[in-house]
Amino acid sequence: MVSSYDLNVGAKRLEKVEPSLIRTVLDRTAVLRGEGKPVIAFSAGEPDFNTPSDIKEATIRAITNNQTKYGSNQGYPPLRKLLQGYIKEETGIDYDPNTEILITSSAAEALNNSIMAFVDEGDEVIVLTPAFVSYKSLINMCGAKFVDIPLSAENGFQVDIEAVKAAITDKTKMLVMNSPSNPTGAVFSYDNLKQLCELAVEHNFLILSDEIYSRLVYDGAEFHSIASFPGMKERSIIVSGFSKTFAMTGWRLGYIATSAKLRGHILRVHQYSTTCSPTFIQVGLAESMNTPNTKKQVEEMLAAFANRRKLIMKLLDEIPGLTYVKPYGAFYIMVDVSALNISSMDFSMKLLEEKYVATVPAVGLDDHTGKYVRFSYATSEENIVEGFRRIKEMVEEMRKA
Repeated sequence: MVSSYDLNVGAKRLEKVEPSLIRTVLDRTAVLRGEGKPVIAFSAGEPDFNTPSDIKEATIRAITNNQTKYGSNQGYPPLRKLLQGYIKEETGIDYDPNTEILITSSAAEALNNSIMAFVDEGDEVIVLTPAFVSYKSLINMCGAKFVDIPLSAENGFQVDIEAVKAAITDKTKMLVMNSPSNPTGAVFSYDNLKQLCELAVEHNFLILSDEIYSRLVYDGAEFHSIASFPGMKERSIIVSGFSKTFAMTGWRLGYIATSAKLRGHILRVHQYSTTCSPTFIQVGLAESMNTPNTKKQVEEMLAAFANRRKLIMKLLDEIPGLTYVKPYGAFYIMVDVSALNISSMDFSMKLLEEKYVATVPAVGLDDHTGKYVRFSYATSEENIVEGFRRIKEMVEEMRKA
């Protein structure tokens, strides 16, 4: 018997999974650079700093010492122990390193595992948008209903609690949030988060909190972990990693902190996705992430981001027609281009093809307005100055036309 399947057609779970617009921009940027074009990229959420030297050296030692065998599914025990203190300092919550912390191959894998472990077909998952592209795609892969709650620039992209209340049904399984936020740069207020947690307790749903930008906050803004609120350790999943704070995007290492009961389900997904994360990276980090030299280099990087943030806002203020919401975290700023009578997609493509400046139209991040463009300031001050010279030039040409 011969099956009637069209082998060129993917699984049904992929029907609502769209390619990442961020990757589309990055690919086009690479093509233009390959043609010799001087592209300045404000598109990637990737620190332009090198990984701290102690981490690199400790990892090389780990390889030299043959720390290259399979490791524990849960992660290298000394690194989990170290993360216990690191997470407690940040959240105020003490997670047992043996039963409540899980090392993953990137925060992206942590997101995948957490959603796959709990979201079933027919469930509803609330996402505060605009948001990182993975959330929607992973929810759709599970056959669940993606319920987005658009955040408004008028209130600084803070959470609209009444809108969340209205979206909750008896099928609500999870809410996914990210603070500090990619792409808005918003840091959700204590009161906002407190009310979200009260809803989670009242209606019995999980909160998956992507906290990878937790140490990137500015101008007196305070980061509050969702796990730190009453009753939330048992119904929250904290996802984070080393990519942003330690400039380790290519190393692909992340972690999850959650209650033992919840972690057990996530571990089962992890065992059949990556099995375990690279041993030598974990050994290197355990030896070096808290050294004085590593801390010094991380602080220097964070200080540079703070300066770049001020610079990019100053340069934006000098370009008529472009407005923005002041960001208080991460390394992104959302720019409103609607006064130029152009969509965010057209603005970004025009800027890339004519002035060789790469940005991300926020429509690719579930922004429904079509008027915002995301800029990442994870690039040098020299690039920021030159990039905004070109942007100002293009805007002036548009206004004269």
